Amino acid sequence: MTKPFKPSLLTLCAAAVLAISSLSAEAAKPTKKPAAKTAAKAAAAAPAASAAKLPSSADILAAAGPGDWRDVSPEQSLLMELASGPVVIELAADFAPKHAANIAALVRAGYFDNLAIIRVQDNYVTQWGDAEEDESKVKAKPANLVKAPVEFDRALKGLAFNKLPEHDGWAPQAGFVNGWPVAADPKTGRAWLTHCYSMVGAARGNEPDSSDGSGLYTVIGHAPRALDLNITNVGRVVMGMERLSALPRGTGTLGFYVKPEERTTIQRVRMLTDVPEAERPKLQILRTDTDTFRRWLDSRRFRGGWFVHSPDRVDLCSALPPTRRLP
Repeated sequence: MTKPFKPSLLTLCAAAVLAISSLSAEAAKPTKKPAAKTAAKAAAAAPAASAAKLPSSADILAAAGPGDWRDVSPEQSLLMELASGPVVIELAADFAPKHAANIAALVRAGYFDNLAIIRVQDNYVTQWGDAEEDESKVKAKPANLVKAPVEFDRALKGLAFNKLPEHDGWAPQAGFVNGWPVAADPKTGRAWLTHCYSMVGAARGNEPDSSDGSGLYTVIGHAPRALDLNITNVGRVVMGMERLSALPRGTGTLGFYVKPEERTTIQRVRMLTDVPEAERPKLQILRTDTDTFRRWLDSRRFRGGWFVHSPDRVDLCSALPPTRRLP
């Protein structure tokens, strides 16, 4: 049995690529151009020219209506309880259905209860699961787990993909699907979740299909997009990310904790739908298919006020839709 937690099983690297686009000025000599194209160029230039007058991100969120938000699904989310407080993870069943089903089965069997956070590598990941190296002592998994196939990507067709105009650097296209950060390649017709901050992946061994959802990690540093299409992304931390990102860093290889007492115990994990409604965190994510989200993106592209220089662009992983908790 391959162990997903040995340091040699997860190779990590991070890179960032920025591309800056600019609008060319109209030539002084009058030319005949379609009115629609000229109007589109003027509209694109307008936000940058009046950035100081644009509403702030906070203003746009404050004015958002109920229809601008979507509920985090209790059926596809889990509540992890730490001594420091709760963490909520929404599973991406539309992208990794087999892994999501396995994780739900593990949670309902109590598999993660009293296991631990076993690794915290600075500017990289926090990982949790069974730290036992002795095969005879590992915690038993439920019998209804399936051998999860590689779920690195899925068909682009059928997805409501809202593409960003910015060049991504890691993929031909990047954007959002129902709040998830997604990259895509129209030529191959494939789409995949990206390794942005707070995304959750399934640790695997040397074999691509060796992950079953029993070992998980979340990105706590600069987006390691080199992991895209190499490890299955299974969800995103939507509440309590600070409880996972601010833990003491491991002193062993790749940030693994050397001593058992250094680890953080996971007290209990439950599917949100199994938590009594009075105790259940009610969370919403800003929808990414609305005019409100497009205006929110523009408020982050075209900066005024305190900003001396406006970037006039956004990056996929720096524009994840915000989450709010309802009373």
